[in-house]
Amino acid sequence: MKDSSAAPAAISCRGVWQVFGENAEQQLAKALEHSGGAPDGAAKTLRDNGLIPAVQAATFDVAEGELFVIMGLSGSGKSTLVRCISRLLEGSAGEVLIAGENILNASKKRMIELRRRKLGMVFQHFGLFPHMTVAENIGFPLKMQGQGRAERRGRALEVIELVGLSGREDAYPRELSGGQRQRVGIARSLAVNPDIWFLDEPFSALDPLIRRQLQDEFLKIQATLRKSIVFITHDITEALKLADRIAIMKDGVIVQIGTPAEIVLNPVNDYVAEFSKDVATGRHAKVGSVMKTGAEVPGDMADDPGLRTDMTLEEALASCMSLYEAVPVRDPGGAVVGAVYPSDLAKASLQVDAE
Repeated sequence: MKDSSAAPAAISCRGVWQVFGENAEQQLAKALEHSGGAPDGAAKTLRDNGLIPAVQAATFDVAEGELFVIMGLSGSGKSTLVRCISRLLEGSAGEVLIAGENILNASKKRMIELRRRKLGMVFQHFGLFPHMTVAENIGFPLKMQGQGRAERRGRALEVIELVGLSGREDAYPRELSGGQRQRVGIARSLAVNPDIWFLDEPFSALDPLIRRQLQDEFLKIQATLRKSIVFITHDITEALKLADRIAIMKDGVIVQIGTPAEIVLNPVNDYVAEFSKDVATGRHAKVGSVMKTGAEVPGDMADDPGLRTDMTLEEALASCMSLYEAVPVRDPGGAVVGAVYPSDLAKASLQVDAE
């Protein structure tokens, strides 16, 4: 994981609200004044007046190159928040700074320019043009920029290879599987080489096997491109697999932001703990979180399996087990019937967990 605090912010959200209802902005301003600026009090006032505070005072930064996941249950406000950040919805209050520019105040013309050149978006529904080939679908944003046919085709072929669709550039959407169509959607959003990438439940409509495969492909793409990403999901397993940091939302409020290990090991309340109750702690906790330091470190340590502070507990256990020789295995009557290496036990345990 990256140290997000050391990197400059690609996105800065400051007190972002999204309120649905009549005269929402004016009602919000009055509610905040009445509550002395307290979000909880303002939200209660709004609800009492028949409005819906779908996002409440959201404040966070996304670092350059960071994969920032926002997750929560249905109705928690996560998709509404990403639509505010990308300004597909007009926020009721607050600031969303991209490269220092508050896009909540940007003109429609400026937003069109940003979406064409700086912001990439992928959603759950692919939205492909059925009469266009894969390459034509991917090149469509470039056509909107005024690029020529040959230039569009060349860039489309580049991103087609990146998302693993080489050879399918002249196929039509009806000839593709669901996973392939989603790859086209991802490639189309990458065609303009955006600095910032918004993805709202991009894999949730896919079956589990294809979903895991696309998650793996997505991580490979991110390792190559290092985009600044806001990724929405309701799946804790997906969030823990992909995220540098995770923001957990409930009823429009961000209740915790942390690394996957922090979310799993130090949930701030029962709501966050419920998400990770079935998560294998050893897959996300790092050796550095349990090691002894200073006077507690023994002076004589003969074995050295090569552990590092950034290794997960599962990885560390497998390394430690590799130091030991085979041990006997007995039947219920006590007779030796075989042998097993501790390292094989650790590997088998990890394989079972992974399934």
